[in-house]
Amino acid sequence: MRRVRRLGAVLIAASALGTACTYETIDLAPTLPPNAQSSTIVAADGSEITVLHGIENRVEIAFADIPEHVVDAVVAIEDRRYFNHRGVDLRAVIRAAWRNVEAGDVVEGGSTITQQYVKNAMLLTDRTVDRKIQEASLAFQIEREYTKEEILEFYLNTVYFGAGAYGIEAASQTYFGKAVGDLTLGEAALLAGLIKAPSRYDPYTDAEAAVARRSLVIDALEDTGRVSAVDAESARTESIQLVASDPELTYPAGYFVEEVKQFIFDNEAFGATREERVNLLFSGGLRIETTLDPDLQRQAEHAVSLVLSDPAADPDAAVVTIDPTTGHVLALVGGRDFFGGGPQSRFNLATQGRRPSGSAFKPLVLAAALEEGITLNERYPAPPSLEIPITNDVWEVSNYGETDGGTVDLVDATVYSYNTAYAQLVMDVGPNDAVATARALGVTAPLLAVPSAVLGANDVSPLDMTSAYGSLANEGVHHPPVFVTRVLDANRNVLWEHEPTPRRAVEKSTAEAITAVLQQVVARGTAVNARIGRPVAGKTGTGQGWADAWFVGYTPDLVTGVWVGFAEGQIPMVPPTTRIRVTGGGWPAEIWQLYMTSALAETPIVDFPEPGTPTPASDSVGGQRVTDTIGMPELLATEILTRAGFVVVVDTVPDTQYPAGFVVESMPAPESLAEGGSEVLLLIANGDQVGRVPDVLGRTPESARRAIERGRYEVEIIDEAESDPDGAAARAGLAWKVEPRSGSVLTAGDVVTIWVNPGESG
Repeated sequence: MRRVRRLGAVLIAASALGTACTYETIDLAPTLPPNAQSSTIVAADGSEITVLHGIENRVEIAFADIPEHVVDAVVAIEDRRYFNHRGVDLRAVIRAAWRNVEAGDVVEGGSTITQQYVKNAMLLTDRTVDRKIQEASLAFQIEREYTKEEILEFYLNTVYFGAGAYGIEAASQTYFGKAVGDLTLGEAALLAGLIKAPSRYDPYTDAEAAVARRSLVIDALEDTGRVSAVDAESARTESIQLVASDPELTYPAGYFVEEVKQFIFDNEAFGATREERVNLLFSGGLRIETTLDPDLQRQAEHAVSLVLSDPAADPDAAVVTIDPTTGHVLALVGGRDFFGGGPQSRFNLATQGRRPSGSAFKPLVLAAALEEGITLNERYPAPPSLEIPITNDVWEVSNYGETDGGTVDLVDATVYSYNTAYAQLVMDVGPNDAVATARALGVTAPLLAVPSAVLGANDVSPLDMTSAYGSLANEGVHHPPVFVTRVLDANRNVLWEHEPTPRRAVEKSTAEAITAVLQQVVARGTAVNARIGRPVAGKTGTGQGWADAWFVGYTPDLVTGVWVGFAEGQIPMVPPTTRIRVTGGGWPAEIWQLYMTSALAETPIVDFPEPGTPTPASDSVGGQRVTDTIGMPELLATEILTRAGFVVVVDTVPDTQYPAGFVVESMPAPESLAEGGSEVLLLIANGDQVGRVPDVLGRTPESARRAIERGRYEVEIIDEAESDPDGAAARAGLAWKVEPRSGSVLTAGDVVTIWVNPGESG
């Protein structure tokens, strides 16, 4: 535009006039903005993940073609006294200075639109007194040379709105797919709100922040009398209809890349202000070297898609994999589709999503107990429910399914996840100490030091939980999560390089003891679905009302956390909302098992170090265990069992519990032992309705009785040991046989007989 070029010449001349009398003049270039260079984000193996194009999206438009409500919105939020000052607003400067003094920090600026334009045009980014004086001098002179409307035209054609869009017309096309003349009041207000911090208020990545900022703009319009109360309210309630992202801008690992972007935006090593960092990222030609393992990323996404196979009905999932010896984040699934679902889909469930962790938090409390000298041999009653007096109240705690665990040590309290035993433990440890240990292990989310913290009442992110378990996997040494290892500038000079900051979170003996316990959770406890034929330690977690489900587990090589739930909120994952009742030992453990089997397929099997603290021996019965696939889709169940080395045969049967296409029963029975390479028969529901005996193997007599009676069957319990002494000892007090067998067709009133090993369970 001719006037923009003429203004550049005036700025050069004015810079000399405005500074010669007070300090040494400097040469100022009128480029607007500098030539952009694309930045490249690369994976750990050096492969390219994506290129952040620095090509400027700029479309100039005449002031006469910009609607009045668009101009009003920008002026109202950026410089509401714009038409009353001469380039510098002394009132605004004084007000901002006073607020900054009161806050003890820079919380408000006093720059006018004219000053903002001068700063952008002259590329003055240093925060010095000389620069501010020079900026004010130039603003006064520009105001004498040009009309207010002309300056606004210059400003609105050059200001950055984010997403590569320079100028109001480019922004309108980028975000709404329409010309600026077609913008609604709500759309104009949203764009005006972006100017202050385009990345912070980006509607694609944080719709809530964008809407809140839009409301501030509308409030300013109403306060200045530029819109009526009725029009303002209509604009506040207007829905955001963004255009879909350009398909050419999609790339792998979208949620991971977004974390990398945020790392640059938040790090002062890349600029004094957020605006400078954004410009550097999109226009500075950076090479950003990350920790991402592309193969693991693909395998994690594939495992989620296999288990949560119905995107229209199934809940969402988040997956995080970390190398515990370095803290490097190797894979991250933050939702179903970063690019395909509008603003909400870009909310990162792995890092931004915080939900109650349920019993997955218990190992962190166990770590605090061991650090305080409580041993794994400490025994607690584990009744079905318990009332514990707390300050001015009573804390009511119940075991899952109101199971009676008898009296248990801390090993079996963890293996079978008895809430009532752990409630007593946290009172002995103290909630403050428990929470402090969790923070030391790597949980960064705010944690309330309350007794219910032991049951996962605090909201935490999957990244936090994976990082904390990584400290246990790394023998008690914590490495903070790392996404970026090095950043090079356009000339390939090192701008920033990661420096490891390991610290001991808990004693080595504590971490080893907990790892030994968590191995038993997978071997014989709530996480048997996570077995992968090599040493695994982990813990399940199920949120209140089945709204959140977790499994966090690790091998000596990798630690991976999986969360399953609905992104929209804490919606119970029970039929008919979901096809099964979802617990941590269900879908999360199944995702983990599928993913980690592939992830470690070519990695030699390594045992965990022997712990210094003795723990009870787990079930030593030989043979290959048949994974519990009941309730899974046929395709998923077949893949799991085939990977385990079995030959899968299928047949169809009627069933009332599961929909057509889902596994009703397997033969041999789930969790039984079978010879590797032998056949496993899967019975698949065919859609016809019929009653069946529920699976009660491994339950206490009371729990088994309740499950049978819910099906309106009669129950007979026989106290008799199974023939294998090792199996009888490992399953003491638990059901080991049922007739008719689990899955058999029965009618109401039929008798079901259950055999239970003598002794106490747990």
